[in-house]
Amino acid sequence: MLDRFTGMRVFVQAVAQGSLSAAGRFLDISPAMATKHVDALEARLGVKLMHRTTRQLTLTDSGSEYLEACQRILQELDEAEAEVTAQRVEAVGRLRMNVPLSFGTRFIAPLLPAFSCRYPLVEIELGLSDSQQDLIQEGWDLIVRVGHLTDSSLKSRRLGNCQTRVCASPQYLERHGTPRRVADLSGHNCLSYTLSRQQNKGSWSFGREGDIQVPVKGNLKADNGDALLAAALEGQGVIYQPDFIVSDALARNELVALELDHPPIDPGGVHVLFPPDRRLPAKVRAMIDYLVEVFSESS
Repeated sequence: MLDRFTGMRVFVQAVAQGSLSAAGRFLDISPAMATKHVDALEARLGVKLMHRTTRQLTLTDSGSEYLEACQRILQELDEAEAEVTAQRVEAVGRLRMNVPLSFGTRFIAPLLPAFSCRYPLVEIELGLSDSQQDLIQEGWDLIVRVGHLTDSSLKSRRLGNCQTRVCASPQYLERHGTPRRVADLSGHNCLSYTLSRQQNKGSWSFGREGDIQVPVKGNLKADNGDALLAAALEGQGVIYQPDFIVSDALARNELVALELDHPPIDPGGVHVLFPPDRRLPAKVRAMIDYLVEVFSESS
């Protein structure tokens, strides 16, 4: 089946150039193929578009109406293709990125104004969520994740490192004592992060490989680290959270980092993930490069 859009282009050029042969030369196809395209258009439409002689080409009334429609459609098609092509080379259009809530609020959102100054034609849609998002299914252009990467078809670039700490407020430790060993945590009110594979099954993992399991219990679980931080600051219990959640409170002595007999787990780094497409839009490449640049400067 002949391509309809090519047929429309042949028809428009035949009128513009004065003959099907000239249209064929203009579009780099043979005169016979140009004729076949117009014949196919007329057969599909069930009308005669033009009267053809060896010397002259004359439009019918139906051909005149169809010519205007073809010109409009082909112009819109060319403009749409040009816009998409431009997005491969120029950072423009809507960029949808999904980042963890606490990390995104602290470290990603403050970077966006400078990015917008650098790339003013990019419109950013920022999704803040601690739950795992399917980049492809949810339509995100890129996602930022904290932790070890699972096997995935996505590509990634590392933004930085991340450490975890076990913390409690001075008030809590004064009332309940200070744990010295990871085993002591079983006797404390441990506030767990439900989205963590190391905390959501009634135990906390320690050791660089996470091979030391300590059963814990507590009267609060949450799917957001800031909610656990707020509870810990009020003396409710012990939390096991990354540095970016607790570092400010530690610096203000509002929390105390516990020194235990086994180190916290290595939670993995911070990565930006994106589709494995060698023709990433310029807006996506720009954001990836920008994040890598900024985080490398701050490390």
